[in-house]
This record gives sequence, C-alpha cells and structure tokens, in this order.
Amino acid sequence: MGPKKAKKEKKGGKGGGSKKAAGGDDSDPAKEHEAERLELVKQAKTLLEMTKKEEQAFNEFQQQREKINYFWIVEKKNFEDRKAELRNKERERQDLEEKHQVEIKVYKQRVKHLLYEHQNDITALKKEMETSLKISQDDYRENERELKADKRRLKFDLKEIELSHEDYLKSLKQEQDRRITVLRQEFERHAKELQQKYERKRKAFRDDLEVKRKADTQQIEEKKNLHIAHLMTAHEKAFGEIKNYYNDITHNNLDLIKSLKEEVSEMKKKEAQDEKLMFEISQENKRMSEPLKRALQDVEKLRKNIKVYQEERIELRTAKAQLLVLEEEYATLSWEYEVLQQRFAQVQNEYAELNDQFQRSIYDVQQKTGLKNLLLEKKMDAMTIRLEQKDAELNEVLLHAKLEPAIVDRVKGRLDDIMANKNQDLRELEKEMANVARLQKELASAMELKMSEYGLPFDELGFTTAVRGLGQPAPAGAIKSIGATGAASMLKKKTAHAPLAAEISALSPSKAIGVGSSNQTSRK
Repeated sequence: MGPKKAKKEKKGGKGGGSKKAAGGDDSDPAKEHEAERLELVKQAKTLLEMTKKEEQAFNEFQQQREKINYFWIVEKKNFEDRKAELRNKERERQDLEEKHQVEIKVYKQRVKHLLYEHQNDITALKKEMETSLKISQDDYRENERELKADKRRLKFDLKEIELSHEDYLKSLKQEQDRRITVLRQEFERHAKELQQKYERKRKAFRDDLEVKRKADTQQIEEKKNLHIAHLMTAHEKAFGEIKNYYNDITHNNLDLIKSLKEEVSEMKKKEAQDEKLMFEISQENKRMSEPLKRALQDVEKLRKNIKVYQEERIELRTAKAQLLVLEEEYATLSWEYEVLQQRFAQVQNEYAELNDQFQRSIYDVQQKTGLKNLLLEKKMDAMTIRLEQKDAELNEVLLHAKLEPAIVDRVKGRLDDIMANKNQDLRELEKEMANVARLQKELASAMELKMSEYGLPFDELGFTTAVRGLGQPAPAGAIKSIGATGAASMLKKKTAHAPLAAEISALSPSKAIGVGSSNQTSRK
C-alpha cells in the first residue's frame, strides 16, 4: 500500500509544476532569446574580425610563396647551367681518358720489350746458376739416400711394434668379452630375484588394501542411513511450517485486494482531472511554438556559419602545413643535390683509382703468368730434347758395356725412383699453375662485381681476362712416354751418371771412358 500512495503524490507534483511553468513562460523566454541573440551577434563580429586577420595573413603567405617560386626558378636555371658545364667537363674527361689510354698502350709496348730483354738476361743467369746448383745437389742426394735407408729400417721396426700391439689388444678384447658375459649373467639372475620378491610384496599389499576398502564402505553406508533418517524428520517439520505460513499469506492478500479496488476508483477520478489539465497545457505550447521555431532557425544559421568558418580555418592551417612541408622538401632536395654531387665526384675518383689498380694488377698477373708459361714451355722443350739425347746415350752405353741383367735391373730401379721424384716435382708445379689460374679468375670476378656495383660495363676495361693455358696440366706425358731409363737420366740432371760410371768402370774398364765423356758433354 505504501508504493501506491507514493505514485499518487508524484503525479500530483507533476501537475502542479506544469501549472507554474505555464504561468511563468510569458516573460522569461523572450528575455532569454534576446540575450542569446545579442551574444550570437557579438560572436559574429569577433568572427568577422578574425576572418579579416586570416585574410591578411593569407595574402602575406601568398607573397612569400611567389618569392620562393621566383627563387626556385632562378636556382633551377643555375642548376641547368651547372649541368651543361658538367657535361662539357665530362666530354673533356673522356677525351683525356682516350689520350691516356693511347699513352698507356705505348708504354705497355715499351715495357714488353724491356721485359723480353730482362727475361733473356734471367735465362742466361739461370743457366749459370743451375750448373752450380747441380754440384751441390750431389751431396744432398747422398745424404738423402742414407736418410731413406734409416727411414725404411724405422718403418720395419714400427710395423713389428704395431703387430705386437694388435695381438695384445686382441687378447684384452677377448678377456673383456668374457668378463662382460659373466657380469651380464649375474645381473640377469639378480634382476629375476628382485622381480619375484617385489611381486610377492605387491600381492600382499593389494590384499590388505582390499580388506580396508570393504571396511570403509560398510562404515560409510551406516553413516549415510543415519543421515537420511535425520533429513526425513527435518523435512517433515519444515513442511508443516511452510503450510502455516502460506495460509497466513492468502488471508492477508484478500484484505489487500479490497483496499486496492478502492484506490483504483480514486485514481480514475484523478486521471480525468489530469487529462483536462494536459489539454490546457498543450494549447499553451502550440501558441508558444512559432517564436521558438524562428529562434531555432536563427541558431541553426549561426551554427552553419560557425561551421563554415571552422572549415575555412582548417583549410588555412592545412595550406600553411603544406607550405612548410614544401619548404622542408625544397631544403632537403637542395641538400641531397649537393650530397649527390659530392658522391658523384667521389665515385669518379674511386672509379679512376680502381680502374688504374685493376689494370695494373691484371697486367702484372698476365705478365707473370705469361713469363711462367714461356719459361715452362722452354724448359719442357729443352728437357725433352736432352731427355732423348741422354736416353740414346744411356742405351748406347748399356749396349757397349754388356752388363749383367742384375746390374741393369738395379740401375733401372734406381732410375725409376728418380723418375718418381721428378714426377712428384712436376705435379707440384701443376698445382702451382692451377693456384695461379684460380687467383687470376678470382681477381677478374671480383673486378667484374665491383664494376657492376658502380654500374660500369665490363667491356670498358679494354682487354679480356682470358686464362688460357693456366690451370691445365703440364705436358707430362712427353716425359712419361719416353721410358723410365731415359726420363730418369734427364730429370735427375746428370747426378745419376757419376755412381753409374763407377759401377760400370768396375765391371768393364774399357767402357768407363765413354760414360765419363757422356757426363762431361751433358755438363757442358
């Protein structure tokens, strides 16, 4: 009953308030609208003054923009002039470079002639030095033979030691395998015993737990039955209390319904009075709606004007920001142009230096490889000629000497050893040539990569980096195909003839003179 009365009081309060508002609307709204209109007029005047100031500022910025544009045109013309000067300088540089290339070719021809003369001098000096070197090699070979004999003896001893160590290791492995099998059997037996022991323990523990589980379940069932009986008695008592409570509620509700019916009739009467009052208020609102509509239209127009002004102000700010951005871009572009000019000059200098270095390095490599190939070819030709001569001389000596087959076999075996040593030297020379070829290829590829990095074509070098003849094996077949005895006599370079002459002279003194004369002719 309390909430219903509060609603009635609230409705009555609303009606009283609306009556008061209807009585006071005749004078207050007109004053409020007039004050609002004056305030809007003041705002419009201030906005007009601000737009004039903004227009003046815009005109100033326009003048500054025209000045900047004029300066930009002047600088652009200066830039074109500098570009024309740069092109002229580039043409002059190309002419000078062509002249320089011609001079370089002339100097190259001169250097080639000088190198050829120098090479002739070197070959003459090498021939003189070889004669002195051969004399010192004889002593070295004698020492080498003794060292090889010691080495063979040490290898034999080392082999015996290794065989004894292998036998000892085999015996140790057999003993270890036997011990491992014994230990494995013992551990398997122990593992089976442990498994049986813990299986018995697990079974006994499981039986104990089963007995304990049955006792616990029986105890829980007894507690559950007692709890059910207690709940039944408590529920019966609660049901009786609930039944009495709801009987009291039904009697109270019947009394409440009667009182509410009386209140409804009073509310209907009050509602009729409120409807009449609402009709009067609506008529008054219709009469006051026209001036309110006009005032709202004025407010809407002024708001639109403010919105247009704000949009124009935003556009002005964006124009200022764009102008600042353009100025910054112009400054950065001018700075980048200067930086690019400096980098261009630096790149030109680096290109000139790299080109000079590359040409010098390629020329040095070509000269070195050309000289090495020339020397090797000359050496090979001379060696093949001398090899044939020595082979013929040695065969002639062996025929005239009429030696025993055992001595001939021993001589041939010694010559085969000499041949193997010289073939090893030849393989080392081939490796060195392959290494030189690889270095030249790496240099050419590095230079090509560097030139492509700077955007320069590889054809501007003026020559090709062909590696012809380098990296290929030397014509060793010429030596190997001649024969073991003749090749060994040539590659040994006269050193094997001294001990051979001694052996042959011991067998046939009449033939020793021929061998000695052949040694003297070879030394000459």
